[in-house]
Amino acid sequence: MIAIQLDPLQFDITALRAEYERALAEIVEIPTVSMDPAHRHDMRRGAEWARQLFEAHGGEATIHETAGFPVVVGNFRHAEAKRTLTVYNHLDVQPANESEWTTDPFRFTCEGDTYRGRGTTDDKGPALAAFFAAMLARKQGLPLNIRFVWEFEEEIGSPNFEAFLQAHADELATDSVLVSDTIWISRDKPAAPLGLRGMLSFRLLLETGTKDVHSGLTGGAARNPIGELCQLISEIYDARTGDVLIPGFYDHVRPLTTEAKESFLASGFETREFQRAHGLTCLRVTDPLEVTTRIWALPTFEVHGMVGGYTGPGVKAIVPPRAEAKVSMRLVPDMKPADVLAMVQAFVSARNSDVVLEADGALEPYMGALEGPYSEAVRMALRFGFGADAAFIREGGSIGAVVSMQKHLNCPIMFIGLSLPEHGYHAPNENFDWGMAAGGMKAFMHYFENVAAL
Repeated sequence: MIAIQLDPLQFDITALRAEYERALAEIVEIPTVSMDPAHRHDMRRGAEWARQLFEAHGGEATIHETAGFPVVVGNFRHAEAKRTLTVYNHLDVQPANESEWTTDPFRFTCEGDTYRGRGTTDDKGPALAAFFAAMLARKQGLPLNIRFVWEFEEEIGSPNFEAFLQAHADELATDSVLVSDTIWISRDKPAAPLGLRGMLSFRLLLETGTKDVHSGLTGGAARNPIGELCQLISEIYDARTGDVLIPGFYDHVRPLTTEAKESFLASGFETREFQRAHGLTCLRVTDPLEVTTRIWALPTFEVHGMVGGYTGPGVKAIVPPRAEAKVSMRLVPDMKPADVLAMVQAFVSARNSDVVLEADGALEPYMGALEGPYSEAVRMALRFGFGADAAFIREGGSIGAVVSMQKHLNCPIMFIGLSLPEHGYHAPNENFDWGMAAGGMKAFMHYFENVAAL
């Protein structure tokens, strides 16, 4: 790789601030909530806005229809480019129904250097930072084709993204992919994930009657489906430690290397700050290495909710006829969702044959390479943008599109995220800030320069 010295006079990020904030305000105020049918029209508005943004800044863009919401593909081309870099982001957002919002979630608010509104950090703010860096690269004549793929279904698991990739495989051929949809650990320490956990979600259902019955008249003889599901869940995992108790569950978990452990510790992770950022009053463990290993490199079993019985005020003395538990498992390399699902199904059937398991979705885990020219380009870019060495970690969450791109584009996939824990991913009062946006633009621009020079 050839190190490139950028001319500071050509790299005036501050001059882009007003235009960046104007664009961010426009897209934040289009409520692209993919999981809410009431916002179907807004999804189309968001795609049209994205197409017009590219065209207004000298690029070209196409809205590709899918069986669900569209995908926008935008391009900044250069006639002498020898390689193509694809940048992936998503422009759909989570709902914002929480009462804790202090501002209108779909009204962009700028308070000094802080931007507030749903989607500011996940993922509209980072997407636009990459866009404006690419626009600057085009103006400087950088010999690199920069393609953007902006999805509108990431928050609902990217159900149609793989079919989109298959249908447009030839035109989407690329030398590498850069994803900007991940979170640092600390503002003082850039973090670049090399891996993502996969996910398996399902529901456990049990029906033992047709109606609520009097607990005095039937209690002791009637089966209680809520109690039975609670017992089954306690047999699946130890809620105090988080350990999954299904035999063989951990057999295919890839061991953590010494190098990975050192990188986790170098990430700037602090247990107290982790608790503060996520509003956690206590944890199962407090040692930084053990916490980071649990959230990045080990599988999980989580109960998200239980439905059944009486939930009104006071106590209604009934035995309910049915119950449902909503659960999921995060998976790590080298775990296969289909194998894990079969393992869980067999365990559930052996423990309680009346319980029905209904699978809701699955995502493969992802693992990239620590070494190589693209990893080095990420390292150099983050140092240039933020003045500190990056830690290569893993991301505890899942991005379905990444696994699909790995499968169908067959190229290196790297990550430069810009979000912080305090930005409130999926939370009330979501926010982003100019410091991360400006540093991100510098980092992206430097990454583009170095990829062009490979």
